[in-house]
Amino acid sequence: LDHKYLYYDVDPFLFYVVCECDSQGFHLVGYFSKEKESANGYNLACILTLPQHQRKGYGKFIINFSYALSKIEKKHGSPEKPLSDLGRVSYESFWARTLLLKLREVSNKPNAADRMISIGDLADLTSFTQGDIKATLDRLQILQYSQGQFYINANPKIIDYHLQRCGGEGVPVDPTKIHWTPHLTSDKWLR
Repeated sequence: LDHKYLYYDVDPFLFYVVCECDSQGFHLVGYFSKEKESANGYNLACILTLPQHQRKGYGKFIINFSYALSKIEKKHGSPEKPLSDLGRVSYESFWARTLLLKLREVSNKPNAADRMISIGDLADLTSFTQGDIKATLDRLQILQYSQGQFYINANPKIIDYHLQRCGGEGVPVDPTKIHWTPHLTSDKWLR
């Protein structure tokens, strides 16, 4: 956190706190903040998992939760940049795992026409921005270019290879348990 400074008011942000609960009460694990209305499409401004709770899957839980909120908002989102070193590692692993699982699902469909998927389709399924998807597929060398066109190489062996290297899923998010209404900055949710 040595590179994070508070220069601005916190009023434009919502804060989401993650706790563990036991017989003695609630214990802070981490948090994330999100702009109430982001002009840049950010779905997460700052993320923190306390050191004693790192490597337990809470970072990916927080990231996944921020995208679950984006799905409710019907928006594609991305974290505020630049990412810290730990943030970059966590996001790259989360994006890779999520996209690889979607590609595996698509590649297993029996009908060849159903095995076609675009970056835009992946964005709609995940709420990731197209830029984050393209960067992730490029990094995994799955997005390829041939004869003047880009295509996604969803070879099951390649997908399995990368899935083995992108870490676990983290603490899962159950979207059916989320009872949340987007912050109202306009009347679009009232229509």
